[in-house]
Amino acid sequence: MLNLQEQFGQIDIYLFDQILRGRIGPGMRILDAGCGGGRNLIYLLRQGYEVFGLDRDSEAIAEVRRLAADLAPTLPATNFELGTVEAMPYADAYFDFIISSAVLHFARDDQHFRAMINNSWRILKPAGLLFCRLASSIGVEKQIKHLAGRHFLLPDGSERYLVDEALLANLGKELEAQQIDPIRTTVVQSQRAMTTWIVRKTA
Repeated sequence: MLNLQEQFGQIDIYLFDQILRGRIGPGMRILDAGCGGGRNLIYLLRQGYEVFGLDRDSEAIAEVRRLAADLAPTLPATNFELGTVEAMPYADAYFDFIISSAVLHFARDDQHFRAMINNSWRILKPAGLLFCRLASSIGVEKQIKHLAGRHFLLPDGSERYLVDEALLANLGKELEAQQIDPIRTTVVQSQRAMTTWIVRKTA
């Protein structure tokens, strides 16, 4: 019998929570938009989900293809593609669940951020879920240094595009999305804050 580490790998704990709550179920078509080497996909591949992944790093795509070949050998390697979130090639309303984990805070500016959000929304089915985990200013407002636009220097030395609660709330209204969980933020020793935002497409 597999232990939890073998079953789930280094899955994001908040994505794990979505699985436990039954929000990812059999028959769903799932995209990890910015999948890296596939750390969030191990359980889904093992369980035979129709999984897709996209990343701008060719080495990451090679790695996730190797992972899929091992855990889900019947899944086409072409399900894992080189590309950018703002220009994803998929058809409208194609996915039931989209994972965006530690991707959106690399936006170059507001236009780039909105392009990534809008393209994710375009390919999400009605009633589908968009799971976002991204850096924010929530809880670390006094520790960050403003650079330009929504770009800030964090105490850990990284530069990120940071959202806040008002931006996410307004974005949800613009998209006519249903926020299915409260916005949750984890502050890591006053060095950075990571926020989870999960919304359902209503139309």
